[in-house]
Amino acid sequence: MKLPRADPSTVARFHALVPNDAGVTVRPVFGQPAAFVAGNMFLGVFGDAVFVRLSEEDRAAGRLPDGARPFEPMPGHPMREYVVLPPTLTAEPARARPWIESGLRYARGLGPKPPKRPARAKAR
Repeated sequence: MKLPRADPSTVARFHALVPNDAGVTVRPVFGQPAAFVAGNMFLGVFGDAVFVRLSEEDRAAGRLPDGARPFEPMPGHPMREYVVLPPTLTAEPARARPWIESGLRYARGLGPKPPKRPARAKAR
């Protein structure tokens, strides 16, 4: 499966949405920018989509903004807890900010993600 390239205007919207918080870092995932807190991803870009990680309560029926949908990097394989925000919402940072802040709070509440252990060398 070929991954989509990050759309430049979506990347610009993403950077406008990343919270100005000392604990937030940005690094690539799927070759596209994503925001992390305590090692937990909470916001990212995939092609022309901006996605956010939300709690079960925030994802409950009727609570998501109109046009939001599950994030599926591969058709039929949604990433649990992640939702694509509609472009009409992400184009207006003030309207999107409550969803981003909710994602940040949720990811921060997951606690620090343990660092990945280095791969073991293969025995010869």
